[in-house]
Amino acid sequence: MQQVRTAIVGMGVGKVNGRAILRNPRGRIVALCDLLEDRMQEFAKELPEPVRFYTDYQQLCLDPDVDAVVICPPNQWHVPIALEAVKHDKHVLVTKPLSDSEDSARELVEVAEAAGVVNMMSLSTRFSEEVRYLGRLCRQGAFGDIYYGHARIVRRSGIPDWSLGFIQQGGGAFRDIGVHFLDSAWWLMGMPRPSRVLGVSGAKFGPRGQGYWLYKEPPQGYYREFVVDDYGGGFIRFDNGAGLQVEAVWASHQPESAQIELFGTEGGAQLRPLSLYHTVNGAPQNITVELPKGPESWDNIAAHFIECVLDGVACQAPLRHGLAVQGMMEGLLQSAETGGEVVFR
Repeated sequence: MQQVRTAIVGMGVGKVNGRAILRNPRGRIVALCDLLEDRMQEFAKELPEPVRFYTDYQQLCLDPDVDAVVICPPNQWHVPIALEAVKHDKHVLVTKPLSDSEDSARELVEVAEAAGVVNMMSLSTRFSEEVRYLGRLCRQGAFGDIYYGHARIVRRSGIPDWSLGFIQQGGGAFRDIGVHFLDSAWWLMGMPRPSRVLGVSGAKFGPRGQGYWLYKEPPQGYYREFVVDDYGGGFIRFDNGAGLQVEAVWASHQPESAQIELFGTEGGAQLRPLSLYHTVNGAPQNITVELPKGPESWDNIAAHFIECVLDGVACQAPLRHGLAVQGMMEGLLQSAETGGEVVFR
């Protein structure tokens, strides 16, 4: 059986992606890359065969036995590593967000598409069974014209405290968790082209050492590095007249929430709990959907990436989608910084 010989970069969420690659009979891990060898040693204990260790991603990308690279380090390293991989004809699976800036994301998309390799985003929310179910209904026209959406992810005390990449330039709540719900809502709405955005963002908890993961207080030296948003929200208007309200909050005095709501001319839906809303014979009809147990998001991501590489299937989540979402995120954050509306060209 032909297999995709895969390297995993970054032993954080990279391990989750890697386990899903291993669960697929056509997936294989042959190399790991991380700055810390002990992290690779720990993950290697889970692997069925010996693998090569790299602390230099440039050396990894020279390995002729690697077909594909799963890229999961902090945001600021997504583009440099992916560029190196595609320049050496490696297929790439990149965790969200695509980059820490729109310009670098655009460069990567252009290079990856020119190289002709499979280039895909790893998006655990979009590839969840619930979002995929709603996506099928949307494509079938079950909701009619989707003219408005609301997407939000709110944490009570959830600022990451295990990597400076989250709280330094290029990180932040919107790029960390907001990207999931922005991407999924945009995809469900048919991926319309954004025309303008008005946003707000700021940091009310992180710079004071508050709001960190599970109410832990990090060292002062850590939280003094905080230069990004711990909340952000805004309104995106699309060329087709539709609108999307989107919010991402790392820390707050509010109940936790992770929700997408769709408003259509023939029906509506919400993600959690998965519910459908229609009017039938002049009366409201509310349906709570209980999906049969299916694959995890990570398994769906791995399976699709592998079939794109081995079977030539058209990618459903190319890096170009990540570029579009990056543009909306950066526009919202730019609007928050300047206090004015950002118009997309």
